[in-house]
Amino acid sequence: MTAPRLLEAAAARGWTIGVAESLTGGLVTATLVSVPGASKVLRGGVVAYATDLKAGLLGVDADLLAERGAVDEAVAAQMADGVRRATGADVGLATTGVAGPDPQDGQPPGVVFVAVSTPVASEVHRLDLAGDRPQIIGDAARGVIELASLLVSEALGEKTDSHPHSFPEVTDM
Repeated sequence: MTAPRLLEAAAARGWTIGVAESLTGGLVTATLVSVPGASKVLRGGVVAYATDLKAGLLGVDADLLAERGAVDEAVAAQMADGVRRATGADVGLATTGVAGPDPQDGQPPGVVFVAVSTPVASEVHRLDLAGDRPQIIGDAARGVIELASLLVSEALGEKTDSHPHSFPEVTDM
């Protein structure tokens, strides 16, 4: 399981974690909280489901939200940075996307952006997920935890072969 690995790697680095969630609605935070000892690392989570809360609570640029909508790689990156500020955490995780059944912001169900911001590196990945609403939400939560685990472990100098093939890096930010 990746959540314990993430928490262990963050603790070893002396880092804390904050989580900003939209489509996952608290599942990422709940997954981390379910691990014994999470309170040593997890600062908190913000569920900014409504678009205006992304700007108000997380500091996502309102013009960006108006221009591109909430389902966007730059929005995910700003959410991850914003939750670091809001919670005083070293590492910020963020999820935004479309769980379905209807499209949102011109994006079909299954389009998800996950972002992780650390003191060393930041990455945003687009996930193109399949399945029903619960499956997409669950896969998005697993995706951001996996990405965070990889980045925090790499920051510790642990060798990882590569990022998962199902999580291509978004480079057009």
